[in-house]
Amino acid sequence: MSEIYLAGGCFWGVEKAISLLDGVVSTECGYANGDPSLIPDYLLVCSGRYGYAETVRVVYDPERIGLEKILKAFFMVIDPTLVNRQGNDIGIQYRTGIYWADDDSAEKVRKFVSRISDSYPEFHTELMPLSNFTRAEERHQKYLDNNPMGYCHISRAVMDEISRMRCPS
Repeated sequence: MSEIYLAGGCFWGVEKAISLLDGVVSTECGYANGDPSLIPDYLLVCSGRYGYAETVRVVYDPERIGLEKILKAFFMVIDPTLVNRQGNDIGIQYRTGIYWADDDSAEKVRKFVSRISDSYPEFHTELMPLSNFTRAEERHQKYLDNNPMGYCHISRAVMDEISRMRCPS
């Protein structure tokens, strides 16, 4: 199994969208790349003072889905031209980012982004190693599965398009 960490605004929608991909084994909402001296919770992260991003840990089977397909879906649900916001969510915790835990993923992320970034007038998605990740509170896990009418900045049409993406990668 392999993993990648994706920050794309509110983690509820990113978790739901990426979980729709065949080959994604698990997703987990959490807080990444903030002040390592703290154990974050939702209120602390929402304060914006400690640098955390709402992030989804994605565990996937590279024999069933490639990282490129996951990144393609990720860029379908974010606007990388925005700084510290997605949809109606505004604040440093809603920035976009791709965080890796190994060198192979870093190389694949950089290669993918170098191919697509010129198609945007500006590009503000962070690309960096994961420095820390803390699982979010249980109420945030699989939020949109448990609350189908819950808020999400990702349109139903985009969710449907992602659910139709099929392997091979």
